[in-house]
Amino acid sequence: MKQIKALVVILFLLLIVVLSVQNYAALATKIHFKANLLFLDYQTADLSIFLIAVVTFLFGVVVIWLFGLSERIALKRQIKDLMKDVKNNEMELNSLRNLPVTTEGMHSGDDVSPTPPPVNT
Repeated sequence: MKQIKALVVILFLLLIVVLSVQNYAALATKIHFKANLLFLDYQTADLSIFLIAVVTFLFGVVVIWLFGLSERIALKRQIKDLMKDVKNNEMELNSLRNLPVTTEGMHSGDDVSPTPPPVNT
């Protein structure tokens, strides 16, 4: 399975390289961004589309990593709480297993007849 996964990754990277080489002229095009707001008038330096794509991709990777990290922390906390519950339940079960068997509070059976009374018809 690891070999198949590695092969898929290699083929994907090869596809990216081929598309990048074929579209080099388009990716090398320089553009700049403008922000014309009431309080801000800003323009970036000329940036290539390739640089913008790489920075955007890396930003997405970091954001997804942070979401994954927060989810992992929440799941670890949930596992910790569940393990504490399991430990408490096991302690309760063991304490109940160690209780002596008594007949106190049980009916003696004298007031219950084993056969039903006869029916008068």
